[in-house]
Amino acid sequence: MQITSIAAIYFLFWVMSAFVMLPFGVRTADEAGEAKVPGQADSAPVNFRPGRVALRATIIAALFTGLFVANYQYGWVTVADIDILPKPPGTAAR
Repeated sequence: MQITSIAAIYFLFWVMSAFVMLPFGVRTADEAGEAKVPGQADSAPVNFRPGRVALRATIIAALFTGLFVANYQYGWVTVADIDILPKPPGTAAR
């Protein structure tokens, strides 16, 4: 596998994990016991830390990319392993 492919896969995992990490550890003004700014949405976070989200996403993306590359290298799970659809009638089994 080429390094550019690994970088692209890492980027995809990073973006997905960053979006998954967004709601964790965020508190609203009501939960934190702080006053709201006029016009602030009820669901607006008080303590949003994008650096922490990016760090968590970086670690998770590195783990998933490592697993993906290892699976590609060693073939632990293949398409044949996850193919659950029945074969059409008249086709030979492989």
